[in-house]
Amino acid sequence: MSAAKNVRIGCGAGFWGDSAEGPAQLVGHGDIQYLVMDYLAEITMSLLARAKAKRPESGYATDFVGAVMRPLLPELAAKKIKVVTNAGGVNPEACRAALEAVCAELGVSLKIATVAGDDLLARAGELAALGITDMATGAPFPDEPWSANAYLGALPIAAALDLGADVVITGRVVDSALVLGPLVHEFVWAADDYDRLAAGSLAGHILECGAQATGGLFTDWADVAGWEDMGFPIAECAPDGTFTVTKPAGTGGLVSTATIAEQITYEIGDPARYVLPDCIADFSNLRLQQLGPDVVAVAGARGYPPTASYKTSVTYPDGFRCTATMMIGGIEAAAKARKVADAILGRTRRLFGARGLPDYTQTSVEVLGAEATYGPHARTATTREVVLKIGVMHADEKALELFAREIFPAATAMAPGLTGFAGGRPSPQPVVKLFSCLVPKQLVAMAVAIGDARFPIAANVPGHAPAPPPPLVYPAPAPGDTVEVPLLALAHGRSGDKGDSANVSVLARRPEYVAIIGSQLTADAVARYFAHLAAGPVTRFDWPGLHGFNFVLERALGGGGVASLRHDPQGKAYAQMLLDFPVRVPADWARQHGLAH
Repeated sequence: MSAAKNVRIGCGAGFWGDSAEGPAQLVGHGDIQYLVMDYLAEITMSLLARAKAKRPESGYATDFVGAVMRPLLPELAAKKIKVVTNAGGVNPEACRAALEAVCAELGVSLKIATVAGDDLLARAGELAALGITDMATGAPFPDEPWSANAYLGALPIAAALDLGADVVITGRVVDSALVLGPLVHEFVWAADDYDRLAAGSLAGHILECGAQATGGLFTDWADVAGWEDMGFPIAECAPDGTFTVTKPAGTGGLVSTATIAEQITYEIGDPARYVLPDCIADFSNLRLQQLGPDVVAVAGARGYPPTASYKTSVTYPDGFRCTATMMIGGIEAAAKARKVADAILGRTRRLFGARGLPDYTQTSVEVLGAEATYGPHARTATTREVVLKIGVMHADEKALELFAREIFPAATAMAPGLTGFAGGRPSPQPVVKLFSCLVPKQLVAMAVAIGDARFPIAANVPGHAPAPPPPLVYPAPAPGDTVEVPLLALAHGRSGDKGDSANVSVLARRPEYVAIIGSQLTADAVARYFAHLAAGPVTRFDWPGLHGFNFVLERALGGGGVASLRHDPQGKAYAQMLLDFPVRVPADWARQHGLAH
């Protein structure tokens, strides 16, 4: 443990399925002391819970043990690089056992710890009896949950490292805790040192999605070279909470104030009140500085006492879904596609009626290539090549088996130019819905396990967050000659998802653009722009430190995750769509700054 030296932490995985080359790159030439890997998404927990129900020895991210750790174990041990990961899923002990077996096989000695306490599935009845409801909709606790996991924080990870662990395997923890835990351990930060806890959480938030911080998904994508060998992010953290972000030398990607700013906004609501298990973080007045090529300094996070609850994600089944796709080419391709969709849905509804089956619970038709997701903003009137996507939901799996069988007859009975049935006959899949709630911290018993020893861990005590700042006022520009430009000319942005809500950040390319963007890109304007996709309200949050705004669109993803039939159930393209929003700017700006219009 050191309270003086900086600590370098690299993130080698942003999701289950990320490249195993990321961890190898960081261990090989990242000069890191810690390797962290984030494998879990909200719906992943339900899939792992179902796997464990079928095979008690499963329920964790198997890639972590076989594809990642097996080839790296000798080098990790030799370089004394510690590993922290949530690859344990719903079965951290099984993950530890599998890794210990590989270590024994290779003759590598590592102390492996697990974090327990997040899995609340066995206590679902107790939670339901408490009257716990969905934090967004107020819906009652599900009758038959598949998974129930509290988002734990960094303290049990830090405790495991204090106990000498070389590898810490967790279940569900908030993603940023994978980085904050090592920093609490290394710098001996106190549980009430909220500014530093917020700073460490910010470092974790930037790193948690892997290459998204090093130029992946960047608005100005043409400026990013080396996609074929993307560098994974590294945070070099100081004891005072400041840090720099970089990547291994010689790798692809881009670390700039703009790429880091975009990642900071990813999946955030109110930047002045980002609620985490260990603190409430205020990221609204951050300072980013480009220190050199691919090196950005980050400072300015503030922290406040945490709340008395853990956010808990519960998943449950709600019928079945099925999706079919096909290509349609030629003149009036989009019109032909829409007629094919109407015919297939009409045909199957007729067959349902003949068999006494009820109607679909939900349908979704998207003509991809005709800008279906843009709704009234679409510009492709003469598209000659589209992909038709038909998504359906039904309470009865047999009804969707009938739907799947009745897709192929379209090949000979419907529109000319119909071809390319992707993936063959589609298969019905369970619909997994998300229920997010708050569970009192005193009901969650956290512990660290090393070998046969178990060490209980206390949660952070709650406190009171400051009142939110009043919204800033952005006066309309002075009258004069103006021209219309797309928002892209003035700003860049990033979008993400939380359940059925989406966030879209808009960050001005120059500080002087903020006021004119703010005067026109209001919450009401964004709500109107996305009215064809978002059924709920839109809230705008000011982000003065990053010279921009964050918009939260509620009920915007058709249910979100695998509960949505949309082709973009996570709002990944929403920022790109909003960057087409027309903004009027002074004509002399267009001349002086070379704005496209």
